[in-house]
Amino acid sequence: MNPILGIDFGQVRIGLAISDELHLLAHPLETIPANKNSRNRIAEIVRDRKIDRIVIGIPRHMSGEIGEAAKRALDFADELRQKLSCVVETWDERLTTVAANRALAAVGKKTRETRKFVDQVAAQMILQGYLDRERQAIEAKQLD
Repeated sequence: MNPILGIDFGQVRIGLAISDELHLLAHPLETIPANKNSRNRIAEIVRDRKIDRIVIGIPRHMSGEIGEAAKRALDFADELRQKLSCVVETWDERLTTVAANRALAAVGKKTRETRKFVDQVAAQMILQGYLDRERQAIEAKQLD
């Protein structure tokens, strides 16, 4: 199986994570600036790493509503769908950046030090949640 790319989309930075080929674990990959070149960098990663699926986190409000940040992430997902030939899916990512900051703080990283990593860790959490759900769905089918 080809790896899956996870994306934590932000206005300033975009965090990227990648799965292993067995789709068991997500690993931080890199953080890229959110600018006109970000789509090209993602396309390059998709090509070089033979990605056939992308999962983009959608930061819904706690109520489930879609706010401005979620609309921007959905627009970005649509842009990638037009640019790339791989499947682009979305994933509810409420509070992953908060969880990523807490995880980095728990291992002694200061906020200033974590800026370049927090988006990758958030992308890793988004992708890991997706992988876990996919694995649970496969296991449930096997039990039927």
